[in-house]
Amino acid sequence: MKISFHGAAREVTGSCHLIECGGKKILVDCGMFQGGHELHDDNAAEFGFNPKDIDVVLLTHAHLDHCGRLPLLVKRGFDGEIIATSATRDLARLVMMDSAHLHEEEARRHHRHGERGGHNEPLYDTMDALDAVDLFGRNAAYRQPIHLFPGITATYFDAGHILGSASIRLELSENGRRKVVLFSGDLGPQERPLLNNPVPPDDVDVVIMETTYGDRDHRSLEASVEEFYDAVNAADARGGNVIIPTFALERAQELLWFLRDGMTKGRIRRSMAVFLDSPMAISATRIFKRHQDVMRPELRDQFREGKDPFDLPELHFTREAQDSMALNRIRSGAVIMAGSGMCTGGRVRHHLRHNLSQADCSVIFVGYAAEGTLARIIIDGAKEVKLFGEMIPVRAQIHTINGFSAHADADDLRHWLGQTGTPERVFLVHGEARAMKAFAETLDVPEIEMPTVGQSFDL
Repeated sequence: MKISFHGAAREVTGSCHLIECGGKKILVDCGMFQGGHELHDDNAAEFGFNPKDIDVVLLTHAHLDHCGRLPLLVKRGFDGEIIATSATRDLARLVMMDSAHLHEEEARRHHRHGERGGHNEPLYDTMDALDAVDLFGRNAAYRQPIHLFPGITATYFDAGHILGSASIRLELSENGRRKVVLFSGDLGPQERPLLNNPVPPDDVDVVIMETTYGDRDHRSLEASVEEFYDAVNAADARGGNVIIPTFALERAQELLWFLRDGMTKGRIRRSMAVFLDSPMAISATRIFKRHQDVMRPELRDQFREGKDPFDLPELHFTREAQDSMALNRIRSGAVIMAGSGMCTGGRVRHHLRHNLSQADCSVIFVGYAAEGTLARIIIDGAKEVKLFGEMIPVRAQIHTINGFSAHADADDLRHWLGQTGTPERVFLVHGEARAMKAFAETLDVPEIEMPTVGQSFDL
């Protein structure tokens, strides 16, 4: 039995790991590389294995960097089963369809401008995404073993990252040898308002774990919420807007919850207009309401009592492009939440174009920004940025509040790993090199690996 790494190896995106055991090939995640347009070639490259040889895909959760290349995998010949939790299935369908649409739009744009190169053809299209959706088979329930093949069993555990997210325990037997291998997936922090805490199994031999924030701890959630309210109120007092680049899954719903809670407690003006300018986030919010069973008990109770924890007095869902464009005529008093969270595309770039140069406005970043993304460039202090071919001065107040991250920080990661028993070997993935190295130095594990893309290890 062996494992090989085909993404998220010394980088934060593109999760894709291959287990081989008993003549079967099991892929854990198949995600997009994200960060900039130059990654198109990385996403279009060969996987490092033949998709036709993969027997089953186990999906940890529905973020694009974990499920975004599934349609390409299918396009190139995979026809096995995809297994995920019920909530992940619903969210992944939404994410993959949106991604296919974006790839089609990009290809059309390149074709219109007469540009040459691989961008003239979409990486995959809507039909490929639908074909991937059709391959979703059994729904995984937390802590319920799924028999995959003789000698191979998978069990999903709540990872607390986004709705339906999971860590996956694989029990592998081959030629009289047995190994228990645990894939962390992306892990959530402790004590979030919407989801349960991540709790892994305690009998693991090998762990493959994320290290996104392996080199730092987040500010406390309470302090982050207060900073968020202060930033919103300050922009409101100046007469400006608040732009929040927002991840559609989890972050948007959590921010709606905090805004509602702040208004209820008098921390934010109740009459403030809030625009959720993201068709994906709007649909994801509906999916959240459909899967109350995997939320915190308090949230389930609110829904049962007929109270919508995501509703606000002046909340407006903006689905149509023309309605999104109309938001750019609003000069003050609005909170505009729009994708994408790293500002690599989507409607938020238009809102930045119209608000970033306004000193009375604020831009609030509430999540991870990978190197090379527009979000990271702004966070790092750029005085001007290029948007739609135009140089836009950065005069708005810039706030970075990492306490809202859906990723566990270094302390949470160590706490999670400490619950897995006494693993003999840990593979660190899904993190920048400095974060992995810093995290590795704090571990007391016999063997620690930081694999590179394409690297293979015997288990």
